[in-house]
Amino acid sequence: MRPTALRRCLAPVLPTALPPSRGLCGRQPGGGGAAAAAARKITENAKKSLASLKRENPRLEPTLAIIQAHNDNLIQEINKNFAKEVGLCVVHICLPEGSSKDEIVNEILRLNEDPNVQGLALDLPESLYSSKVLNAVKPEKDVDGLSDANLGRLVRGDACDCLVPPTVCAVMELLQDLGGKTVLLVGASGAMGAALQCMLQRAGAATLSFPAWKAPQLQTELHHVDVVVVGSTKPSDVPVSWIKPGTTIISCSCDLLSEKHNCGQQKNHAAENAVGSLAVAMRMQNMVKTTERWIQSQQYRKWDLRCLKLQPLSPVPSDIEISRAQSPKAVDVLAKEIGLLTDEIEIYGQTKAKVRLSLLERLKNQPDGKYVLVAGITPTPLGEGKSTVTVGLVQALTAHLNINSFACLRQPSQGPTFGVKGGAAGGGYAQVIPMEEFNLHLTGDIHAITAANNLLAAAIDARILHENTQSDKALYNRLVPVVNGVRGFSAIQLARLRRLGIDKTDPGTLTEEEINKFARLDIDPSTITWQRVVDTNDRFLRKITVGQANTEKGFVRQAQFDIAVASEIMAILALATSLQDMKERLGKMVVANDKKGEPVTAEDLGVTGALAVLMKDAIKPTLMQTLEGTPVFVHAGPFANIAHGNSSVLADKIALKLVGEKGFVVTEAGFGADIGMEKFFNIKCRASGLVPSVVVLVATVRALKMHGGGPNVTAGAPLKKEYTEENLQLVADGCCNLQKQIQITQLFGVPVVVALNVFKTDSPAEVDLVCEIAKQSGAFDAVPCHHWSAGGRGAVKLAQAVEKAANQKNSFKYLYSLELPIVEKIRIIAQKVYGAQDIELSPAAQSQVDRYTRQGFGNLPICMAKTHLSLSHQPERKGVPTGFILPISDVRASIGAGFIYPLVGTMSTMPGLPTRPCFYDIDLDPVTEQVKGLF
Repeated sequence: MRPTALRRCLAPVLPTALPPSRGLCGRQPGGGGAAAAAARKITENAKKSLASLKRENPRLEPTLAIIQAHNDNLIQEINKNFAKEVGLCVVHICLPEGSSKDEIVNEILRLNEDPNVQGLALDLPESLYSSKVLNAVKPEKDVDGLSDANLGRLVRGDACDCLVPPTVCAVMELLQDLGGKTVLLVGASGAMGAALQCMLQRAGAATLSFPAWKAPQLQTELHHVDVVVVGSTKPSDVPVSWIKPGTTIISCSCDLLSEKHNCGQQKNHAAENAVGSLAVAMRMQNMVKTTERWIQSQQYRKWDLRCLKLQPLSPVPSDIEISRAQSPKAVDVLAKEIGLLTDEIEIYGQTKAKVRLSLLERLKNQPDGKYVLVAGITPTPLGEGKSTVTVGLVQALTAHLNINSFACLRQPSQGPTFGVKGGAAGGGYAQVIPMEEFNLHLTGDIHAITAANNLLAAAIDARILHENTQSDKALYNRLVPVVNGVRGFSAIQLARLRRLGIDKTDPGTLTEEEINKFARLDIDPSTITWQRVVDTNDRFLRKITVGQANTEKGFVRQAQFDIAVASEIMAILALATSLQDMKERLGKMVVANDKKGEPVTAEDLGVTGALAVLMKDAIKPTLMQTLEGTPVFVHAGPFANIAHGNSSVLADKIALKLVGEKGFVVTEAGFGADIGMEKFFNIKCRASGLVPSVVVLVATVRALKMHGGGPNVTAGAPLKKEYTEENLQLVADGCCNLQKQIQITQLFGVPVVVALNVFKTDSPAEVDLVCEIAKQSGAFDAVPCHHWSAGGRGAVKLAQAVEKAANQKNSFKYLYSLELPIVEKIRIIAQKVYGAQDIELSPAAQSQVDRYTRQGFGNLPICMAKTHLSLSHQPERKGVPTGFILPISDVRASIGAGFIYPLVGTMSTMPGLPTRPCFYDIDLDPVTEQVKGLF
């Protein structure tokens, strides 16, 4: 048999770093009876094991990828035959002969990240088996068990966490009763030699190892040993007579005793077995074990969270000083602690990571944890600390009560960060860190929304211009051009044809009437509702004129900019339940009406796919951590007036799976309970299908005094003495607002716990009074909280109350049926939630209601755009106003997001900068690159 042919017969059965070589006297490798029988047994057992796994996991399709860097097709066939017998899928990646180690490593790294590949093996020339190549394989995919990580476990005896290399398995299978025997290894070095020695010694054998055949003592030792294991080609000048008769020989290289002049004498000298097919069978057995471990890795993992220690100071330093004093965990460490797989995160720097939505499929059978909403009473312009309570609560649950918990927060807009409000990461010793990364850019989601929003805005104006300046034929020819001699519709254009009732796919077959219907959207410029956005407070963009350049041929119209978080795309991001759902919602966005009064959508403009591409990373929640090292998702940040003001459905859903059945997910609703909570229940819970367990209602003595008749509270101005000195009467009078918000919560059938956010100016008597009134008014419990000054330890009582409340009977229900008319749904919210006597629609609002009803949008939920500073439409009316008529000045729709939003009075969607914006205090240290002045 020619050497090349013999190499081909051997190479497929060497799944390890052994050199290709010639066969033994024409025998096929693995031809020995013992080896063949063992191979059949191993294959049958592996087949049964895999069949059992598939019965438990019907969608299981385990795939072994084998990288090969030679041209022997027979190697592929042998692996495929064994894999087929067992029930495995095999993918061969055939690289050219002469491929470099770097090329091999690049292919390994690609397969490491392929979620459809569970195992990876190498069939390479000996020269390519280096530490660099072997250790490039992920240990969990290392079917051949040759990486340092796997060998380390093998040497330590961690049998449950390692795989024995297939050739070593084959050798051990062929050797029995090794106790007291001496085994000589020849030509088996490196990872293979180490694994062989380890397993032989563990079986009770004494081992000798010669890396090469020409060692001086080799002849002497061959006369004394009981077993010889050979891993490389025997030189012709080493005679068979060196081996004593009766010696057992295990051949990992087929030509061990090949001597042209005397093949028949071999069996007189030795009993020889070649591992051959047995090694391939062992490889498949290892692949089945790898598959079983992969299945186990996909199951829910118990958290192994290392919380960070806090040492609160008094007086409490600034937020950024506190944030900077704590050293956050590396985000990949945090991800592993909470059961995320390495291929489920995309790391941004050291402290942020995107989490892939594939986790929802992996944990789809995992029961959800408890779902907690943090809302608030009607706030002062300073805010009452909902974010701080949210963070303090999860720090208490996890760092102090050892209960899995996740905070889900909105991403703050940079407009207020540089304007008047400052950051939104919580505060004091209950905040998300690093706070500067939380408040600035994060992972770029808002920038992606800005890009997508403005692409759509540009498409609208460009389409109007082109339709105004071209004939039907010219417009059609440009919309459906000839490319490389072929003319065809794009996928989104074919979808538009189907919506128009035109069942044609050949552009040349459309009639003139069909061309006109297809090519012209006939947008009425006066009905355009889609505005450009920017994530900066810029009052001079509230009204602008576009199209003034000569190139726009006189198409001039008035328009405006909104703040980026007011974009409907942000609301869609927050409500989408999957990438497909987001794409469908983007396509449904109504941007204007045509001249016949019919809606024009993003899908009609052909831009849906491009918007989805811009948003493909933004849809993944961002993982961060609190000061005490507990996990946080930061995702989406829609306006709380013209949108629903809640973080994303996807962040909540992923967190609910990760915390486990007994864990808690705590999320926050913008503004007071009358706005943010109502929208959370009626809009977000409808979109997600999730049922809340508890509402935490945040109150402050300061806000209650304001509602009891205290002087105005103004951002940036010192508080009046009424707010810094004890005044029980003001507190008692203001508790009417707290009582009303408790009643609103009870409309939805969810238990409510009042969290009183305590300030240093609050007296013990004021705190006790609020808690007593809250419990008398129907709250499950009312707890003073000190997390701002003490971290999670200061919210332990709140956490305990929430845990108890979550076990109460829950009779959650929506406030209204979607089938009710739009006006009736508005009236129910106004009367039952705000306490209005009735509503009054302007003629413009009534006209819009009629239009949306006619267009088929009447069954959408309602998202009221109203001031957050009062239960009524008048910010100056505090406490619990009654007897008022709620005026509806206009009604608009976010069809993609899926709600109608009535405007109560004038609603600004572009904040302005104050006289002294926050940016005066924000600076960068050019040496340390640290941000200064954020708060």
